[in-house]
Amino acid sequence: MSDALFRSLDVIEPGALVVYHGSIGSHHGLWLALPCLCLNCARADELGVPDCRFMLIDPWGELSGPHHVRRESITRSSACV
Repeated sequence: MSDALFRSLDVIEPGALVVYHGSIGSHHGLWLALPCLCLNCARADELGVPDCRFMLIDPWGELSGPHHVRRESITRSSACV
């Protein structure tokens, strides 16, 4: 699949740069996104709950993490283009 199609669909791939714009103001900014593999998300996936979550990791290693967020709280960064 082409990169243009992924960008047009706003698909978040593992390791993609994303911008967090959710309810936690101190976390707003640029992050690396990885699919969440925690026990809660694994159980939700087994039950068919369509609430995809991601782990956010600071690309510069300056902030603690990872942070667990909903898919609706992040968008693909235009820096990925």
